[in-house]
Amino acid sequence: MHTLICGSMAYDTIMVFKDHFKNHILPEKIHILNVAFLVPDMRREFGGCAGNIAYNLQMMGGNPLIMATVGDDHHPYASRLSNLELAQTHIRHVDGTFTAQAFITTDLADNQITAFHPGAMNFAHENHVSDAKEVNLGIIAPDGRDGMVQHAREFHEAGIPFMFDPGQGLPMFNGEELLDFIHKADYVAVNDYEGQLLHERTGRTLEALAKLVKGLIVTKGAEGSVIYAEGQQIVIQSVKPDRLIDPTGCGDAYRAGLLYGLANEMDWQSTGQLASLMGALKIAQRGGQNHSFNRNEIDQRYFEIFGNRIL
Repeated sequence: MHTLICGSMAYDTIMVFKDHFKNHILPEKIHILNVAFLVPDMRREFGGCAGNIAYNLQMMGGNPLIMATVGDDHHPYASRLSNLELAQTHIRHVDGTFTAQAFITTDLADNQITAFHPGAMNFAHENHVSDAKEVNLGIIAPDGRDGMVQHAREFHEAGIPFMFDPGQGLPMFNGEELLDFIHKADYVAVNDYEGQLLHERTGRTLEALAKLVKGLIVTKGAEGSVIYAEGQQIVIQSVKPDRLIDPTGCGDAYRAGLLYGLANEMDWQSTGQLASLMGALKIAQRGGQNHSFNRNEIDQRYFEIFGNRIL
């Protein structure tokens, strides 16, 4: 059986400005802003929530299926997925579009200016959950708005349990729409900022929202995470990483750990610990898909930290 991952495929272009934005953006001239930054360092990463989650889930020995939309420039990503032996059956090419991509300029103080182009992501609704076979678990990660709504309905109608992971797409939905997602979902995963926004938009506390699902997970970065499940609040400590290099994709790695635990019927404590470990392994490398471990290496790291083995 497979885990169906509905979400974005994207390219991330990261450029480094060897100065500080504040030295070039004058407050009194902000109304006629016209600046250019010389960026001698640039790299392009493979990303998107669906791509990142699938990459991590396969690393653990899971069975991910990606459901996403890509544009005319998808060939480098398609070649990468082929090399990784990740199925592309449900990755739809939308003619005349670009694959979703972010252009990020970072200065020496780690301030960022980002432009995001959704491109083919806006056609996510052209994919249907029913097209994927032998699926017993799913996730709705940030994607095109219509696609997220449609896939939630299709998961629910098919009786397939799924995780709602609104991420940066959460502001697209009002309180009523978010509650509809939660009523259909079996699990919800947010970071602490998204959790606060979820509370404000729905008018309900996280404790109240947790009663609507089997598990509500709130990540808090270096402070670990909390899982609201079975009437309890299960505190998961963060795993100390070897290095602190780049948080990009850490949330996706964490969610892959959650999905692996759920697919293999692990208890919540073990599931959260595995998710925390995956986030720590990712943060030691730049980009969302440059960390590389096999299943045995992950199991050994888990054993060294927690004293038992992954199922």
